Amino acid sequence: MDRSKPVFWRDSRMPYVELRQVSDGRTVCYAPHSHAQWSIGAITEGISTFCYRDERCQVGAGDLVLINPDWVHACNPIDNQPWAYLMLYIDTGWLTALRTRLGLLEQPVWQDIGTAVVSEQRFYQGYCQMADCLLDSQIALPEKQTAVIEYLSGLLNCLAGQYPLPLEKVPQALSDLAGYLDENATEDIPLAEMCLRTGYSAGYLIRSFKQYFSLTPHAYQINRRIQRGQRELKRGRPIAEAALTAGFTDQPHFQRTFKRMVAATPNQYRQSLLR
Repeated sequence: MDRSKPVFWRDSRMPYVELRQVSDGRTVCYAPHSHAQWSIGAITEGISTFCYRDERCQVGAGDLVLINPDWVHACNPIDNQPWAYLMLYIDTGWLTALRTRLGLLEQPVWQDIGTAVVSEQRFYQGYCQMADCLLDSQIALPEKQTAVIEYLSGLLNCLAGQYPLPLEKVPQALSDLAGYLDENATEDIPLAEMCLRTGYSAGYLIRSFKQYFSLTPHAYQINRRIQRGQRELKRGRPIAEAALTAGFTDQPHFQRTFKRMVAATPNQYRQSLLR
């Protein structure tokens, strides 16, 4: 088996979680991107560079990285040194409900978590045990469900109250533009139209948007298209159909962009260990 190829685990009976495993990440390189889900990863071997919004640090075996929904990030190898990792993606709505049931949120509304890196062995070991449980085809569904809930409940209780420092409020014009790009991610929206909507010049719009969203308007829109393509592929859609639905009229362009941002080909992502 090619250790550099990612392995994905998902189960339609647990649609709120998805696990990714990479055994040799030396050729796994990500462009800056974000996920709609909250995600938590474990570095299981070696070291890598973790870029998270404006922060940059080195993480190694035994570390956990925690990534809030829509926070731009990338995690890449260092000088071709070996590294391996597991990454669990968790539906934000499902996790919000869990945090509310645990009494960690007063209202069932998502709140970002301030902690980005956890280095405590008990949480790392617990994570690996949970991942092994999910990957084991001989373990029954109720045990997998219990493993996920018990692990996350323990971790989230320890992280309770650790919220990130509030960011500067996004100007209304940029917030409205981001919402418009979300709703029309599959459409080619010219920069000139974005300028008209915001009243900004092209250069100022690009700089300002990147300041608040960590991506240029175009990169933001492409990120949303890839997220949509992922959802279609998880539903079992053919790659060509997923590309069109996500707003790519050129399937090779979709495949290249998908590989650059997801560090997996559409076909690799579409295939799950659980058939």
